[in-house]
Amino acid sequence: MNIKHNKLPLAIFLMGTTASKKTYLASRLAKVLPIELISVDSSLIYKKLNIGTDKPKKTDFFYTKHWLINIKEPYQTYSVAEFYNDVLNIMKNITERGKIPFLVGGSMFYYKILIHTISPLLPPPNIDIRNIIKNKIKNKYFLSYHDMLKKIDILSANRIHCNDIQRIIRALEIFFLTGKTLSQLQETPRNKIPYQIYQFGLTYYDRQILYHEIKNRILKMLELGFEKEVYYLIKNKFLKLNFPAIRCIGYKQMFFYILNKITYEEMVNKTTILTRHLAKKQLTWLRYWKNIYLFDSNYINKAYDFIIKFIFKKIK
Repeated sequence: MNIKHNKLPLAIFLMGTTASKKTYLASRLAKVLPIELISVDSSLIYKKLNIGTDKPKKTDFFYTKHWLINIKEPYQTYSVAEFYNDVLNIMKNITERGKIPFLVGGSMFYYKILIHTISPLLPPPNIDIRNIIKNKIKNKYFLSYHDMLKKIDILSANRIHCNDIQRIIRALEIFFLTGKTLSQLQETPRNKIPYQIYQFGLTYYDRQILYHEIKNRILKMLELGFEKEVYYLIKNKFLKLNFPAIRCIGYKQMFFYILNKITYEEMVNKTTILTRHLAKKQLTWLRYWKNIYLFDSNYINKAYDFIIKFIFKKIK
């Protein structure tokens, strides 16, 4: 079915908490709607990280291809600017083929970037500049990366947590590449992306049910062989503690367990606590998100029916 528009093309966002069945719902919808799925998940970008990220499997009954899955090696970084450029190119490609881009995932900041956009002046990552920054820390010119950022861009330093090394280095990198601070560039007037965006959200309204689903997901992950997956990654040097992919919840915890740094129980508990914290942050995003149709995952068939009718009405 080809979609014709006199106005801006459609784009659908399906966001929500972890373990809320977003992928399941999106994959079902893709079987009956003229949509193509784009992953909005900062963990699914990494190759070889499958079980711990709950990556869609071809054996799943409703399996549907997602764009922006398996695009990076575990040692590679992926900046917000890269995501922004990649997703706009993919959305344009999908639209030109008469389909609707359907973005699904729980990385809420990525959605915010798409709605509010980012400065077009932000440069791509540069490994040479990053090495220069790291050498300044090694040579003790600064106490820490956060200390360096404070002296260069106090506004960004106040916004970025001192332990969020990746974002701190990115802010420093931008300064050394452009001569302007990240906070200065973020004040640059921005253009909205050229789409009619409709937003849907999915979560369990009952917090205890959400936590129960999180626990079940972690237990299923372990049953499917998560320990073997991480052991294989460590053995073959596909995953190290200094790789960006180690930030994916569960991988560092399993890494430490395999190295006998923590017990099995500690590994499970830490993974569970971190996943709950992630869900709480996602809920906070959803609570203040504007122009969104929010559904209870307990009644996912209602969400399915509503979205189908909604989209068909828009494309008539």
